[in-house]
Amino acid sequence: MAILTLQGHPTWVQIAKKSAPTIVFLHGGMSSSASMLRSIGPGLSKHYRICAFDRRGHGRTADTPEPFSYNTMADETIAFLEYLARPAHLVGHSDGGVVALLVALRRPDLLRRVVAIGANYHFSGLRAYEDFALEGPDFNRWAESFAAISPDGIEHARAVAEKTVRLMRTQPTLTPADLATISVPVLVMASDDEPIELDHTCSLYESIPDAGLAIMAGTSHAMLKERPKASASIIHHFLRSPWPPVTQDPIRRAP
Repeated sequence: MAILTLQGHPTWVQIAKKSAPTIVFLHGGMSSSASMLRSIGPGLSKHYRICAFDRRGHGRTADTPEPFSYNTMADETIAFLEYLARPAHLVGHSDGGVVALLVALRRPDLLRRVVAIGANYHFSGLRAYEDFALEGPDFNRWAESFAAISPDGIEHARAVAEKTVRLMRTQPTLTPADLATISVPVLVMASDDEPIELDHTCSLYESIPDAGLAIMAGTSHAMLKERPKASASIIHHFLRSPWPPVTQDPIRRAP
């Protein structure tokens, strides 16, 4: 664990010292790298060099006055990948999955493969829901967990929550035509009970050339915590297998 300056901002990072293919974890919104390092990290670290960083305003990295933006998050990720100086797999959950798609569009030269978990490509793909309440027991519990590691303290928790809600209501704004230009192998993963409409997830899968799709039954948006071993196994299988896969009875992938 260390502090690395990314885009001029001190950023908490974890870079494993291991000779193996590199995976970069991209955590979800209002979360931190710890959520992925503790869930699927142990299973994947047996085979890969695991690296991660906490985005601005998340985890152990302080916030800035600017609004949250997926493009800015992609800038941070690109800067981190350039620092690592080797192509890596991106495994992103929720907001991290959105960021992974943006990086795949902008800098495929930095990537091997991408796993986008519980991600949407347009804000209209989210199911109707009430915004995260900025008061009450749920907010208080989250604010306490935020303050436990954030350099900004509990006083800044409301600002982060407000910026996150604004981000989710207005971004991302990708189109199927954008997704069709992705040139790296992508696995779209999701639970069967996501805050994202199922047809939107299917559209994401169908728009990316030769993408893979994995829907894990009996899970929610927290699937990595609910089924960490199964999730890690699916990811590992995708990262190590020939792509596009060779199957016995291909229909979608038939020559």
